[in-house]
Amino acid sequence: MPDLEFVRREIEYMRVHVGRQRKDILKLQRAGISTASAELLLQRMLAKIEGLCTERDRLKRELPGVTAGKVLGSRKW
Repeated sequence: MPDLEFVRREIEYMRVHVGRQRKDILKLQRAGISTASAELLLQRMLAKIEGLCTERDRLKRELPGVTAGKVLGSRKW
C-alpha cells in the first residue's frame, strides 16, 4: 500500500506531465492536426490525478494526531 509521501510525489509527477500534454495539444492545434486522442489522454491523466488526490486525503485522515481543518500556527482566541 502506498504511503502518503509516495502519493504526493506521484501527484506532482502527473501534474508536470499534464502541463507537457497541454503544451503538446496546443502545438498540434496550431499545426492544424487533430487533437482528439491527445485530449482523451489528458482527460485520463486528470482523472488519475483526481483519484490520487482522493487517496492522499484518505491517507492524511488516517494519520494519528492529525485533525481535519487544523491550521499550523493558528491563533487561539
